[in-house]
Amino acid sequence: QGRLMESGGGSVQAGGSLRLSCVASPDTGYPRCMGWFRQAPGKEREGLATITSGGIETYANSVKGRFTISRDNAKNTLTLQMVGLRPEDTATYYCAARSTPSCALATQGFSYWGQGTQVTVTS
Repeated sequence: QGRLMESGGGSVQAGGSLRLSCVASPDTGYPRCMGWFRQAPGKEREGLATITSGGIETYANSVKGRFTISRDNAKNTLTLQMVGLRPEDTATYYCAARSTPSCALATQGFSYWGQGTQVTVTS
């Protein structure tokens, strides 16, 4: 069973930056699409950014211009650089991967999920 593991969460003041990282275990294979999602208490999990194996990026409007997704296919790693953080960005952030070509921001279709890392932004 493939596994993903996130790191890099923490607490930061509004306007600050954080960098999240995710490492995929070898048995996740070669994910066609990887992405970052988040879930705040009482809210549904939402897609933030995805990236194909070819480097095509997709962003949610809520994070466009502030968050940057990148991946290293050779190392099977995924990162999310976050700048200009806001209190409403507070949530548990999840890394996800899928082997099918679709790279939409929806949670459906992602086979592998990390355990999540907490990001807290204080005002």
